[in-house]
Amino acid sequence: MAADWPNIRFDYAGAAVLVTGGTSGIGAGIAAAYRDAGAAVTITGMRDSPADYDEDLAGFDYRRLDLEDYATVDALAASLPQLDILVNNAGLVFHNLSLDEYEPEIFDRALRIHLSGGFRLATRCRDRLAASGLPGGASLIGIASMSSYFGIDSVPGYGTGKTGLLGMTRVLALHWAKQNIRVNAVAPGLTHSRAAASSIADPVYGGATLERTPAGRFGDPEDIAGAVLFLTSAAASWITGQTINVDGGYSIAG
Repeated sequence: MAADWPNIRFDYAGAAVLVTGGTSGIGAGIAAAYRDAGAAVTITGMRDSPADYDEDLAGFDYRRLDLEDYATVDALAASLPQLDILVNNAGLVFHNLSLDEYEPEIFDRALRIHLSGGFRLATRCRDRLAASGLPGGASLIGIASMSSYFGIDSVPGYGTGKTGLLGMTRVLALHWAKQNIRVNAVAPGLTHSRAAASSIADPVYGGATLERTPAGRFGDPEDIAGAVLFLTSAAASWITGQTINVDGGYSIAG
């Protein structure tokens, strides 16, 4: 779904953007917003080709990426001729697959996907980002979570990875500043997506989340996309090392 912000328009013509996990949910919303703003957008997914998805992926350059397989991470980074913006969005909720993240092997997989894999991809893409001429500088955006701040019992590995992402955002912002690469993150609240569908539908968890959220609704992917496109724009050229909560006020409610 294309983003519709009546009082603002972004222009990313000529920009090359990579959105991992861009086939559905929040990632798809971000990818579509960049595409509609004129960028050349590459998206990744776990399936072999875009034809394997029910979603319409027209207008995107699709690449297969498995963040647990570092060879595919390195190959993707090496294949990109230009990169101005990297959005590390791809993730997996093992709880949705009936896998227990309290098992050490599953916990390790969660960290590999949500922290180490994204760090590796960012590092492998650093030189291309440093060569960017994008107004305001190149950007790395991480997609954090409310589990970056709160203990959520069912996702210890996911939550630990998303918490680590906040620290990674700060240290890479510091380390890459002289290369004109800004590093920020967005932490969504509970947002409509395939991964969050069961949580939203759960009358206990979803109901409690909605009751605590001052804005009175769950998020939509375009809510997250708006923050991401702002953070990578020239209007945010003095913002780096920050995490912005896009959660309808959930994180500040008493």
